[in-house]
Amino acid sequence: MRFLLAEDERSLSRALVAILQRDGYIVDTAYDGEQALTLLSTGNYDGVVLDIMMPKLDGIQVLKHLRDRGDRTPVLLLTAKSEIDDKVLGLDSGANDYLTKPFSTRELLARVRAMTRGQSASNDSVLQFGNISLDRTTFSLSSPTGSFRLANKEFAMLELLLCNAGHPITSQRFLERVWQEDAEAEVVLIYISYLQKKLDALHADVCIQATEPDSYILEGCP
Repeated sequence: MRFLLAEDERSLSRALVAILQRDGYIVDTAYDGEQALTLLSTGNYDGVVLDIMMPKLDGIQVLKHLRDRGDRTPVLLLTAKSEIDDKVLGLDSGANDYLTKPFSTRELLARVRAMTRGQSASNDSVLQFGNISLDRTTFSLSSPTGSFRLANKEFAMLELLLCNAGHPITSQRFLERVWQEDAEAEVVLIYISYLQKKLDALHADVCIQATEPDSYILEGCP
């Protein structure tokens, strides 16, 4: 499962990312409310862990924007506040759950599991295009002729391509979504090559094509 963690305190963000990744989640990070909304509009997430006290837009504002546009992604709110009014406001704004800092690792993971219970069994857990399918719970890329278990970055790139099949994705978007750190555009081309070789080995009827400017698109093979 893929999560967005929006937390402006970077040391806490790093700790939470490590906790979630150890439990098998893929985690993207945002450090302010505007960045969180941008990622939520371009990504495809199974859940959001959202701090209330953030710069630019606070967590409640992000949550309201999310719900106003019809996005029902499960949201767990984090806050240092314990007042009942803040909890009620968060839940009334569309949050699925609420966790007050400080909290234990076990409680965080239990809340995340409860919030997303049933998500992995939904139809959205398998993405399909042409004769290939990508299982988001096992990272397996399959076709009628076989399957591969993808590495984390391969999975994240193919997931983005499948969620936007027929539409070009820029190298910069791949770098921001998959690497989230200083990396050269050449690394995107290398991983595109890895994925295309796996698609070829599976006799896929879809291909990853390079387009201008510096973009890639998943479409039916010519």
